[in-house]
Amino acid sequence: MMENLAWQTSSVDKMQRAGIKRQKPCILWFTGLSAAGKSTIANALEEALFRRGAHTYLLDGDNVRHGLNQDLGFSDLDREENIRRVAEMARLFVDAGTIVLAAFISPFRRDREMARSLVAAGEFIEIFVDTALEECERRDPKGLYGKARRGLIDNFTGLDSPYEAPDRPEIHVLTDRQGPAQIVLGIVEYLQARDYLG
Repeated sequence: MMENLAWQTSSVDKMQRAGIKRQKPCILWFTGLSAAGKSTIANALEEALFRRGAHTYLLDGDNVRHGLNQDLGFSDLDREENIRRVAEMARLFVDAGTIVLAAFISPFRRDREMARSLVAAGEFIEIFVDTALEECERRDPKGLYGKARRGLIDNFTGLDSPYEAPDRPEIHVLTDRQGPAQIVLGIVEYLQARDYLG
């Protein structure tokens, strides 16, 4: 099938698209357990970046599963396909010159490394939202841990399905030591220091 396809090159490239936005495109990839705070931090960060005039887009795990990935379950293979599709979508946002925030449990290192491999060096920033399992269970805003403990949900990350923590994330946040506002400030400072924000 692929032999019948040809890549169509655009006359406008990634750096030109980013240039009119006065920013460096990248993927900010938030990973961590369910209820670790990924979506909360990513949402607050997008708001902070928007106030600075950055052109961003937030991809959230639950939101993507309402549409593009609604046909996928939570087996290891479906999780892998979920992240593959999201990574390809994030790559397109980077090509558009955008700073994309991706908040996904993404429990397997190989899947996160695959996402990293789709973009150029420096365009993938892994952010490990490190929250103890006990704290995630205490928060449990959707009641998922409780359902999993009662056997109503199979393959639940952190309980009966593994979570592989990042080995060398670009940013490692410990939510028991910092609140969302401090974490967002630290990420903005990281981006500023490396000229992502122009």
